[in-house]
Formats: sequence, structure tokens, C-alpha cells
Amino acid sequence: MIKVFGHKAPDTDSTGSPIIWAWYLNQVKGTPAKPVLLGEPNTEAAFVLRHWGLEKPEIIREVTADDTCVIVDTNNPAELPAAINDAKVVEIIDHHLLAGGIKTRAPIAITIRPLACTATIMHDLIGADLSKAPRGVLGAMLSCILSDTLEFRSPTTTDHDRHVAEKLAKALGVSIPDLAAAMFEAKSDVSAFSDAELLRMDSKEYSVAGKELRVSVLETTAPKLLLDRKASLMASMEGVAKEDGADQVLLFIVDILKEEATLLVPNALVKQMAEASFGVTVTGDTVVLPGVMSRKKQIIPALKL
Repeated sequence: MIKVFGHKAPDTDSTGSPIIWAWYLNQVKGTPAKPVLLGEPNTEAAFVLRHWGLEKPEIIREVTADDTCVIVDTNNPAELPAAINDAKVVEIIDHHLLAGGIKTRAPIAITIRPLACTATIMHDLIGADLSKAPRGVLGAMLSCILSDTLEFRSPTTTDHDRHVAEKLAKALGVSIPDLAAAMFEAKSDVSAFSDAELLRMDSKEYSVAGKELRVSVLETTAPKLLLDRKASLMASMEGVAKEDGADQVLLFIVDILKEEATLLVPNALVKQMAEASFGVTVTGDTVVLPGVMSRKKQIIPALKL
């Protein structure tokens, strides 16, 4: 049985894409497979599962040498189980930069394309067989694309992502604005999460100028709910960084509707990094970055000291 999974702290794409690909392997290729998650899905992903009547995949923490795996929506070992190189990885499907570090037992299929969403790549790989897919699989695919493109607002969006999403929405008979609004509303409800959980909810590890960083992004249509917690979030950063072996947590609160990010500035290191990276002058404990919405395309490439 192949285990299909994405990255830790699963968002909509890392929740939906394993479901899509496991369906394809089982029903089209005749290969036994099951989707699994490396943690609880975020609030938007949980909404998507409920909305399309999809069962939440089993949550696993580790893999072993006995596991056969397909990795989706990442190729970064830091975002995967510690023993990933012991497992039998047979395929990777992703849309992120090639991180390196995954070792396999034999040559494998790798598909990494410069698109906004893994589900878009899966749409292309599945091809005509997508006509056999149940409504839930198509709905998951559409939802993944709307999430990763922020309803086409993100600069990572390509014409192909938009075309695929519009085609899926037409086939499903759903309104893209209505579905996206419901998804973003669910994503914005963070009341049940602790500060530490928020700092890790959508975060990735990077090394910049000799500093180990946890770069966290919270996308929301209600930024005030997060900014009202600014003091406690900043107070929690040191503890989260220490527990995770990082020098610093960077938190970008992305306002989906205004299309801008607010970076919390808890100390001199983040102030220096913000000014060097984004050409801004920081005068307080936050700085607004107009037009910044994508960690992959606008934040990570810019980071420097």
C-alpha cells in the first residue's frame, strides 16, 4: 500500500493533493494507495474536506523502511518525516524549488513544474482519466488551486492555473468567488489556536545569511484578529525558535483582500532583515509590505541581511 502525503503542517494543497493522487493510483492505475497527512489540516483544509464530503486522511508522524511513499507538494526533507530516506520513495510531484537531500533506492518519477499548485500538475498528469473522478476529487482539485493562488491574487498564479480552475468550477457548477470566500473565511478563524500553533501553522525552514529561520505566513481576510494578538505572538517567537532549532521566527500576516503583508518586528535582527530585504524603513514593531503575498516568489527570494 503506497502512502501519499505532503508536507508537515498540511494546508489545503497538502491535504487535497494526496487525496487526488491516491484516488488516481487506486481507481485508474489499479495500484493500492492511501492518502495520509503529517499533522492536523489547517482550518481552511478542514473546511474543504467537510464541504466536499471527503474523509480526513489518517495522520502519521513517521515512516519506516517498510513504507512505500509518494511525496506531493514538497521535496524538502525538513518538511517530511525524519526517516524519509529510509522509506521507499517512488514518486515526487511538486511545484516548489528543488531543495535536495532526499535519497531514493532506485530511479523514481519526479514531476516539478513552475505552477502555483500541485493539484494543477496532477490535473495535467491525470489527463482524460479525470473524467472518471468523483465530485469530491474534482472539488478538492479546485479548492487546492484557489487556496494556493489566493483566488488568482498571488503572483505565483499562471494562466494555466486559472484556466484549470475555471474549467473545474464550470464542470462542478460552482461559483469561484463564493467558494473562495468561504475557504478564506474558514482560514481566517484562528481563535482556537495558541500563539505557538499559529507560528507553526504555515511555516517553512530556511537558512539566510547564516541564520536559521522559520518563515511563517498567515493568510487571512481578517488581519485585525491576528494583529490584536501581536504582542503575545512576538513574545512566543523566542520559545518557538528555540524549540525548533531556529535563530528567529519571521511572521508575515497576508491580507488577502488588500493584497499586502504585515511583518511583525520583535527585535533588531528582524528590523535589519526587513530593511535589507524589502527596502523599507522600520519605525515600530510592524511594517506593511504592499503587494507582498507569496512566500515562495516574493519573500524567500528577497530575504537577506
